[in-house]
Amino acid sequence: MARKLVGQVVSDIQDKTIVVAVNRSVTHPLYGKRYTVTKKFAVHDEKNAAHIGDKVEIVETKPISKRKSWILSKIAEAGHAEVQVKGEELIADVEKQRREARDDQVEEPQVKAEPATKAKGKE
Repeated sequence: MARKLVGQVVSDIQDKTIVVAVNRSVTHPLYGKRYTVTKKFAVHDEKNAAHIGDKVEIVETKPISKRKSWILSKIAEAGHAEVQVKGEELIADVEKQRREARDDQVEEPQVKAEPATKAKGKE
């Protein structure tokens, strides 16, 4: 039976490949404290269906390339719509701030530099 993992897409820049971060909780053998370990997997996405922020299920398969031996099984939750909206809002805010900064700029009178005084000694 093939291993199945659930993680979040952190990169979808490459063609037919996504990077999925899988978090798991581990207990320290000596101290007993629980901590989170994150591992990233290169996953084959044939249809380029997954986007950043999506929660996906991946399945282990035979090696597809040097780094890819996982394929996308299904998209559990679509989270990319929120990411795009936030990105568009940020771009709009930055453009608004730039326009305001341009409008607020007032030309300051230029100050003429005074000639340097002669140094004492050689003349």
